[in-house]
Amino acid sequence: MTLTGPLDAKDPLGTAAPAPPAAPAGSPTPVFVSLKLALLRNGLRQSGGRRAAYITSLVLTMLFAALQLLGLVLLRGTNHADALVTLLTAVLTLGWGVMPLFFPGGDETLDPTRLVMLPLRPHSLITALLVSSLIGIGPLFTLTLAVGSAVAVAHGAAAVVAGVMAVVLTLLVCVALARAVATANIRLLTSRKGRDLAVLSGLFVAIGAQFVNLGAQKLGGENGLSVLEPAAAVLRWVPPAAAVDAVQGVSDGAYGVAAAQFALTVAALGLLMWWWRGTLTHLMTAPDASTIQAAAPRERGSSGAADTPDASGPFARLLPSGRTGTVLLRTLRYAIRDPKTKSAWVTSLGVGLLMPFITAAQGNGSIYWACWASGMLGMLMYNQFGQDTSAFWMVAQTISAPRDAYLELRGRALALLLVAVPYVATVVLCCAALLKNWSAAPEALGIALALLGSLLATGAVTSALAPYSIPQDSGYKNVAPGQGGIAWLSILGGMIVGSALCAPVLGLTIWLHVSGSHGLLWVVFPVGAVYGAAIAETGMRVAAPRVAARLPEILAAVSKG
Repeated sequence: MTLTGPLDAKDPLGTAAPAPPAAPAGSPTPVFVSLKLALLRNGLRQSGGRRAAYITSLVLTMLFAALQLLGLVLLRGTNHADALVTLLTAVLTLGWGVMPLFFPGGDETLDPTRLVMLPLRPHSLITALLVSSLIGIGPLFTLTLAVGSAVAVAHGAAAVVAGVMAVVLTLLVCVALARAVATANIRLLTSRKGRDLAVLSGLFVAIGAQFVNLGAQKLGGENGLSVLEPAAAVLRWVPPAAAVDAVQGVSDGAYGVAAAQFALTVAALGLLMWWWRGTLTHLMTAPDASTIQAAAPRERGSSGAADTPDASGPFARLLPSGRTGTVLLRTLRYAIRDPKTKSAWVTSLGVGLLMPFITAAQGNGSIYWACWASGMLGMLMYNQFGQDTSAFWMVAQTISAPRDAYLELRGRALALLLVAVPYVATVVLCCAALLKNWSAAPEALGIALALLGSLLATGAVTSALAPYSIPQDSGYKNVAPGQGGIAWLSILGGMIVGSALCAPVLGLTIWLHVSGSHGLLWVVFPVGAVYGAAIAETGMRVAAPRVAARLPEILAAVSKG
């Protein structure tokens, strides 16, 4: 018998035990590349819809990349072209750094915990992961942008060589950055908090789009690309934008500065690989909650069970007693814990604050743009029962009369007002400070509060008359299939009616301006606050009997998804 293990490896009977198989020799990089290609190929075979979505995204991405490449080539020889490509490279790198945090499920190969059982050394593993990460739409788009940036600023043979080096370094730094960030945060990204973060990606995209739009408008001004020079002066020393700027340095004969920028980029790549290797080693060797037995609670009662904390807390003691306070607390907890509800709240708060400042930065600022804050938060009152999804049946069991429905609606509205009133006031005061128009703050706040109350009223009514389901299996779908028309009717129709309900307060403001009674414009603030509270109360009283009468229909509609 031929022994395959060491002679001193014995079993209890004294016979030689076979040794474990030896680790495969050679680099695992070809295997990882073939696995990445197999994942792409098999993913496209799963369904025609997925294949169509991938092909469509590929075509659109490459079309945009080709147009961008053409534009950069046309900029060759233009003044300040180096500032543009430096800024573009820095923005692209930022995108590579943050996208894994917002789209952790976009690429399953970003999860290194799937490899913990493989007998691989960290050095060979990160090399294989880095090379296999170069396959995909993102790296192809980055390569196109880097090539266009190098072509735009490369003049002469030496600059062409430097451009090739810059393209390679840019691509490697971007991919290594994404991998390192994903590896360092993979435990968070695969948890519930990480999924919550992914749901909030819509806000990140919306805010980023606004800043891109603002920047494009600045570029279209009389100064052109020269407005980018201050930012480029800083970013040209931030890798990998430093490598792209070094190509311009070589074209200008500044070889010493270019060499320093290349050295800085290479050092940054080395630091990223070192950080990636350290976090990967820790991730694949350190125990987590799945391998460590849960520690015993520190404090236990006499029966051995952990003491139950006070569920009310100091904040709950400040709330109204009865059903109103209970509903208010439940609504606020949903806003903190439920990913969909949290996403809606954060998006409304972010956009409501961002839009007035964006319009002011564009030169179209007005203190009345602060009404965006009221509009965005007021929309949260729409489809109140659909936000509960199928769990609404538990609430429905407690509603047996219009009075119960009224208290339910009032508790939800008060939870929204608890945040909305100070928030709207803050946005109005910030706009007044930004525009140096303090005299208009009272009337703007009055109109904003009247709009908020009107939207609460119409939101309560549409929640009873046009409820719809919100799918929970997707972070990007807010309406169940087949209910899109109901959602549009509810939101658009409610906002039109809600805006029309503000007519009395708007009419008062216009009349005071036209009549020259500017000293009485402060009256709009208390009138708007009282009117908003009255119209919101009226809307909830109108909606309450309809909620009680239509409970089966509401429950069926919100449970459809």
